[in-house]
Amino acid sequence: MLILAKSVLGLMLGFILSLITAVILIPFLKKIKASQTVSRLINKRHLKKDGTPTIGGLIFIIPTIVIMILLYLRGSIEMNFNLTILMYVFVCYAILGFVDDLLKVRYHNNKGINTLTKLFFQIIIALVFYIIYKHNGGDSSLVISSLNIDIHLGWGFGIFILLVLVGTTNAVNITDGLDGLCGGLSVMAFIAYGVIAWGTTWVLGYQELAIFSFVLIGSLLGFLVFNTHPAKVFMGDTGSLALGGALATLAILTKHELSLIVIGGVFVVETLSSLIQIIAIRKFNKKVFKKAPLHHHFEELGWAETDIVKLFWVVGLLLAMLGIIYGVWI
Repeated sequence: MLILAKSVLGLMLGFILSLITAVILIPFLKKIKASQTVSRLINKRHLKKDGTPTIGGLIFIIPTIVIMILLYLRGSIEMNFNLTILMYVFVCYAILGFVDDLLKVRYHNNKGINTLTKLFFQIIIALVFYIIYKHNGGDSSLVISSLNIDIHLGWGFGIFILLVLVGTTNAVNITDGLDGLCGGLSVMAFIAYGVIAWGTTWVLGYQELAIFSFVLIGSLLGFLVFNTHPAKVFMGDTGSLALGGALATLAILTKHELSLIVIGGVFVVETLSSLIQIIAIRKFNKKVFKKAPLHHHFEELGWAETDIVKLFWVVGLLLAMLGIIYGVWI
């Protein structure tokens, strides 16, 4: 029960500190005009969002980092290599997203870091991940216990890490398109992986992984106070890349990568809708959806933004519960 108490404490601290961070940060972002430039290609209703402060991911990133450091300093958690990897990926992707957001704000467009440069840094992050993991005796196998599959990947595990990181971060980033959508879905995903981490008692630092998840959940809930419709701040790539990186890392470290397809099901569908749309337009000169990703398709159908978000949240919650059942029980 001690790990549960620590997790609840972390959640509470994350929530309170993120509220304080938001109250300080949002006026500052407005003052320096770190605002979102909304493309006219998106639904016209989005034009009223133009000028909303971005880089708001700092509202849940800073509290999470600070609280984990404080818990370590007071001896409540241990800084083992798994927690080190998780914190490293979380911070590195946050920095990558932060630079991306700064470029967008600076040049008043949505281009940011070019694709090749971003991929280069993602490869470096994955490489360091793999080096730390292997140096500390990490298992380089892909394990699917429900199917009794255990595939030793060797050095290929480094490539696997890269693919999971890139795929997850891009999926979370694509989903960040409506007020509260990405933040709410992330809360549900991290609840699932927090519970899964509780059960992975054979993993070094499983308690710390669970506590990190719940600290981040609390911080995200505080962020959602200001991010739900009408949003007073956007998380930007700073937030979405950090969330995607942390989610992928938890899946890898707990050996529940396959669960990520279920738990992050909405992220997966959003990404697939964009991919299908691109292929359909380029190969067949036709559209499958009115607009991609999927949440924009619903907007084009006339759905209210809040109704779309609620629908996606409900689906995300159901998938998170299924992910817990699969990841912990089956």
